[in-house]
Amino acid sequence: MKQSEYLKILNLVKISLKEYSDWGENEIYKYLVADTKASKSILQATKQKTFSTEILYSKEELGKLREEINSCKKCPLGESRLNAVFGVGSPSADLIFVGEGPGYDEDHKGEPFIGKAGHLLTKIIEAMGQTRETVYIANIVKCHPMIDPSNSEKRANDRPPTPEEMSVCRNYLDMQLEIIKPKIIVTLGASSTKGLLNNKEPISQIRGLVKEYKGIKLMPTYHPAALLRNPNLKKFVWEDMKKVMHFLDTREI
Repeated sequence: MKQSEYLKILNLVKISLKEYSDWGENEIYKYLVADTKASKSILQATKQKTFSTEILYSKEELGKLREEINSCKKCPLGESRLNAVFGVGSPSADLIFVGEGPGYDEDHKGEPFIGKAGHLLTKIIEAMGQTRETVYIANIVKCHPMIDPSNSEKRANDRPPTPEEMSVCRNYLDMQLEIIKPKIIVTLGASSTKGLLNNKEPISQIRGLVKEYKGIKLMPTYHPAALLRNPNLKKFVWEDMKKVMHFLDTREI
């Protein structure tokens, strides 16, 4: 191998270590090894489940539910949206991330978490030794909550969903959970946490505390958008994700 190729590899390693350090991780070697093992086990599990009738059934049921949501007009959000944003990922995922609602980019494409916050969420998922294809990603409301619902082409037009909107749409998330049967839910931010737990505590106080929703373990944490505004919060999210990783490995938390 040429010296230039060695230097390129070393630079990539340096960048990776810096990213872990930014998350407040000081046991890099431990998680690099864990990530490698997790990736292998995920790949093996995926191969084993490729032709599982249970997974095929879940895909079929999710497909039917998607069609129902695409035609939903139960609240005003359904009138102003461009696309319903159903969810993406594995129909047999052990881990599901739940955000508050689609934004501009998601509304235009019909896929959750694809903007800047979505790219950061992808990095978090990959740091956990997973991929967007092995977890499931959804929102508590499936349509874009807009400040000005008359202008879907307007940027910076996002707002949190109201309690009423979350209440109307939560049944769809419940059906997704019933089909997928995850082992643990990660709620991203205050809205989805309050929407599922009906809690009054700020996210800064409840994050990292293991809860339950309909018999499923639930870990509240900060929304990736909050990390973009305040990178100092990264270390807290990584602490929460390490608890989630431990639970997925041991079923203890």
